[in-house]
Amino acid sequence: MSSNIDELVFLHQIAAPCHLAILAESIGLKTRIVKHAAELELDKKSNNFYLVSQKGAALDSKGIPLLVSRLVGHVPVALYQVERGSLDQESALLLGVRGLLYSDQRMDLMLTGLRKMVADELWYDRPLISKIFRRLVQQLDTSTEIPADTVAIIQRLTSRERTIIQLVSSGARNKEIAQRLCISEHTVKAHISSIFRKTESRNRVELLRWAQTYQSHSELVS
Repeated sequence: MSSNIDELVFLHQIAAPCHLAILAESIGLKTRIVKHAAELELDKKSNNFYLVSQKGAALDSKGIPLLVSRLVGHVPVALYQVERGSLDQESALLLGVRGLLYSDQRMDLMLTGLRKMVADELWYDRPLISKIFRRLVQQLDTSTEIPADTVAIIQRLTSRERTIIQLVSSGARNKEIAQRLCISEHTVKAHISSIFRKTESRNRVELLRWAQTYQSHSELVS
């Protein structure tokens, strides 16, 4: 099998044989098995692919081996011997893990997964990849929809004015806003007049509509 990968490096911290390494060798891949994380050498000159066993590893709250977060920024990493239901797939994908091979998977599926990952493809359930892709597209759409003049408006708003917009959006009246922020109603009215002017809103209804459209962006440009 032709591959751009020089070597598959398995971090296999349990006593049982590494069947996946045997499988990999059967399709012509060079393999190396490492028993302890301390023995891992990240050779940046070589084009190696790292597979970390979930079994026997110290895990984070998402079920991902702690070592993985240190590896993914430097080398391609996948997980194997994953117990189904013990790991948050979405967190693994977003972290940069290339794929998951489950301990209860058929041999032919494991081989397919290995081939795909070695060929620089992701190996996850299709619905999960579709979900993440849709979310990314939505974020791109949202970020491209905000006009430059709106960004300028948001940047002109003070942090106190942004807080007041949030309170107005929640239905709070001037007296309640004054009590919440420990300021006078007169000061609240002055802030709201300033907010109306900056957001080009004529009243609270228009301000509410503006806030619903653009409030999520205020964090991005603050």
